Amino acid sequence: MKHLVLALGMIGLAATPLAAETCPEAPDHRQEINALITAAQSAPDETAGRIISNEMWQYWADAPDEYGQDLLDEGMTRRAAYDFEGAVTAFDALVAYCPAYAEGYNQRAFVNFIRQDYSAALPNLERAVALSPRHIAAMTGQAMTLMALERPGEAALILRAALELNPWLSERHLLGALEAAEKEL
Repeated sequence: MKHLVLALGMIGLAATPLAAETCPEAPDHRQEINALITAAQSAPDETAGRIISNEMWQYWADAPDEYGQDLLDEGMTRRAAYDFEGAVTAFDALVAYCPAYAEGYNQRAFVNFIRQDYSAALPNLERAVALSPRHIAAMTGQAMTLMALERPGEAALILRAALELNPWLSERHLLGALEAAEKEL
């Protein structure tokens, strides 16, 4: 019964936008993100840097409208429940509805990364970064995906760029291994 209710809920979400025919522009949070990046760069330690990093998510996860937010929230809830197919369905609907909203691509990529479908994750991450060039989480995801695809040189390049924006990323510890693998090629 629970799965029937969830399926019916997804059908309702994916059917048609409640308030608008098309997705409005994504909110412009560049100023807030830039301020948080500056704060992360001058954070005194990892704990402070991580707290600042977590604050960025409130802006990345701010969808253009209520319908887009419902799709994003549905996908994230399904991902958290390990319903990866349902999550991808929600993120597919979000990307179709809001093709200029970076987080739809980033979240779809994350689900594909979890499923180890790296070739499906990479173009979504590339699109997310193209739409939001300072989306550090998408950049880090891109580096991790390239690492999984055994492309250490590209992964190191992107991880270095992400670390310039936020030196406190937990993935910073991977840079040495990526650089070593890069030299072996």
